[in-house]
Amino acid sequence: MRVLPPAALRALCTFAAFSFVRVATPAWCGRDAEAWYAGNPEVTHGLAAEVLAFEDDDSRIRREAPKDRYTGEWALVTHQMAALGLGQLIVANPADRPRYAAPLRAAALRSFLPEMRDFGTEAWDGEDALSSLSSSHGHAYLAYAALAVGMARWLDPNGFPADVARDHDALIAAYERRLLAAPDAIIETYPGQAFPTDIAAVAAAIAMHSRATGADHRRVLLHWASGVRKAQIDPASGFVHQRLQTNGQPLDVPRGSGTGLAAYYAGFVDGPLARELTDALAREERTFAGFGAIGEFVPLPANSPLAKRPYGHGDIDSGPVIFGVSVAATGFSLAPLRSGFHDGTGRNHDAFIRVFRTTSLFGMPATLGTGGATRFRSGGPIGNALLFAMLAHSCILHRCILHACGPRSVCSSPTSSRARCLPSSPVTKGF
Repeated sequence: MRVLPPAALRALCTFAAFSFVRVATPAWCGRDAEAWYAGNPEVTHGLAAEVLAFEDDDSRIRREAPKDRYTGEWALVTHQMAALGLGQLIVANPADRPRYAAPLRAAALRSFLPEMRDFGTEAWDGEDALSSLSSSHGHAYLAYAALAVGMARWLDPNGFPADVARDHDALIAAYERRLLAAPDAIIETYPGQAFPTDIAAVAAAIAMHSRATGADHRRVLLHWASGVRKAQIDPASGFVHQRLQTNGQPLDVPRGSGTGLAAYYAGFVDGPLARELTDALAREERTFAGFGAIGEFVPLPANSPLAKRPYGHGDIDSGPVIFGVSVAATGFSLAPLRSGFHDGTGRNHDAFIRVFRTTSLFGMPATLGTGGATRFRSGGPIGNALLFAMLAHSCILHRCILHACGPRSVCSSPTSSRARCLPSSPVTKGF
């Protein structure tokens, strides 16, 4: 029997080890990917249980407002995403309404508490968003809570607090007026700073108000969609600008993280626009050994005024940026990449699977007991809430919004451009 030389044996063992890792690692990290893509309740309910546990704990232990802007933003978004995720599970399966309607309402109302917006009031030198509705100041950050409240009013309307509903109606009316007054639908989040992602959340909140109340907001939503295409998207990359002046001049480069979240919110309003943003994200997917991640930055033309600005490092919006890809852009892309499941086209299915593998690898999901809660251990409460909303997203929510269907109607087509409003059936009543 011939014995291989030591060097050849080491090389063979190394090759075998790399081959095993190349096959086994993506397979292990993607073992639940198809279930998440299809919205299988076995996985969605597990993550819902973890988010509900946080909401229950937070309601018992929180006694004061967050201390700084970013902590405040995170707190508001955590409650908002919890509410949206729960609502999306109800949309996917109306039989889950008794299970999730009450905690959906609780999370939405918590996001709308005055202390949840203290960070914005401080940024506006003491001007509270709900006390200055007649002003032209955008206060777009509160749209995150307004969207959650709209979801709760739509799916759990009976006995909804009348005072919150009045404030919600007034806030949506102010947003509508401000967007229509802005030539390209650009309104501020903080003084002198407009974020297209936050403006997309404003549009989503207005669209959800249509579902909850039957109000016709088509004019402002069409104006927003036109403004996004005209002034808020970088034509070369298809990414949205991360930050703008109110005159449309960019303050930051086009970014994957902002585009991913904007695509998610566009999915509540305008299907074709959401697909355009999703296609831009898919073009910037970087792949390796069966894993995928979304690039945060795109090359800029040499004559761009932003080309000489230093960029490439992570920040509060993107999270860590490694080899050009960011945590936030990758996580936020899960919802838009999954839209092909809902419209039956299967678009971006393979990209979703690759991106989910990366999310699983770095998120480190764990199930607590048989049939118990599922937790992404590296993300904390906000990471779990964000992934819950992204993975549970029902990309049918844009249907008929631009055609002014009432809250008790359903659509005849998965694309808003061809949709007709039809009376609800007993199965789809309210959806």
